[in-house]
Amino acid sequence: MTSVTDPPQGSFRLSMLINDTRYRSYTFQFIALVLLIGFMAYLGINLVSNLAAQGLNISFGFLGDAAGYDINQTVVEYDSQSSHLRAAVVGIINTLIVAFLACVTATIFGVIAGVLRLSNNWVVRKLMAFYVEIFRNIPVLIWIIIIFSIMTVSMPAPRDFRGDDATAGMLFDAFAFTNRGVYSPAPVIDGASGWIVIAVFIASIIGIFAYRRYATKKLYDTGQLLPMLWPSVALFFVPTILVYFILGRPITLDYPSLQGFNFQGGLHLRGSLIALWFALAIYTGAFIAENVRAGIQAISKGQTEAAASLGLRPGRIMNLVILPQALRVIIPPLISQYLNITKNSSLAIAVGYMDVTSTLGGITLNQTGRAIECILLLMLFYLTISLLISAVMNVYNNSVKLKER
Repeated sequence: MTSVTDPPQGSFRLSMLINDTRYRSYTFQFIALVLLIGFMAYLGINLVSNLAAQGLNISFGFLGDAAGYDINQTVVEYDSQSSHLRAAVVGIINTLIVAFLACVTATIFGVIAGVLRLSNNWVVRKLMAFYVEIFRNIPVLIWIIIIFSIMTVSMPAPRDFRGDDATAGMLFDAFAFTNRGVYSPAPVIDGASGWIVIAVFIASIIGIFAYRRYATKKLYDTGQLLPMLWPSVALFFVPTILVYFILGRPITLDYPSLQGFNFQGGLHLRGSLIALWFALAIYTGAFIAENVRAGIQAISKGQTEAAASLGLRPGRIMNLVILPQALRVIIPPLISQYLNITKNSSLAIAVGYMDVTSTLGGITLNQTGRAIECILLLMLFYLTISLLISAVMNVYNNSVKLKER
């Protein structure tokens, strides 16, 4: 009886780093890493030496100096005497707000348009194709300017709401659409009770996702179809409303009112924010629509026919059979579209929206002359946000990918 054994291991020789396939890939990777480190070190040394020749240095001390400029839309407290660091934080928050709103809205537009592009109705199908081809083939900067111009030109001025012969009126006595933006009621939270209501509302949303996940799992495991719509609606409204009245209505609304030359109170969404938000949403939504259409068409037509033969209605076929499988194709390019929205938000300066590029990379850079430091901080911010978005979406992508044995 013979047995197969591994060949005897000889002594290690330097030539094995190139000739032996076990070590060759590591050798090339190490060489590439050394070259990259050397190149970056050369750039850093060159930068420092050139700055020293000009009598300059790299310092971030300017972040503690007074900014000396105002920001028209802030979520946190800020004035012209705040530091440049505070101004940068305000710009970062404004960037995250518009990026989040645009990502959510673009997803809604994209999913609806992508599904309707495959509709059996010829008119609907062509309208969605028209939307996709028009919006994705015109630069997003042009859409930003177009929407902002429409708002500033066609919307009434605040003075048009004044007097008995006013030419404009508030919607439901709560919303005012003007050329300076949209004014709406703002929630006023009264103490800890108000935060309890908000916590219950967030818990209700989590409960909706948990219930729908349970219902879907039960359907796949046992074939029993639990109702989705009414339980979701009940979870969304009932717990929050009950807690709201039990705690004595701790959240009230501050309504906008015309005082002097402008509206005061309430929540003010400036025209620049709305223009940037919707331009990014409709532009990127056209790309997402094509991703959704491609994901649906990647599923075999036999899946639809098999589901229909079981008596499922078209809506349930799409929700239970097609879209869950199409997500595996849709999610990877969707991540890129979310990254594009975040980076394209840097075009906010075109309409005067004060994002991080406008504050840190614009006014702060010009006032302090610290171009290298400001650009490095901008690069670090966008890199960090992009990596976080990629990480979160990749976790979700792993959860929906095909599980093999």
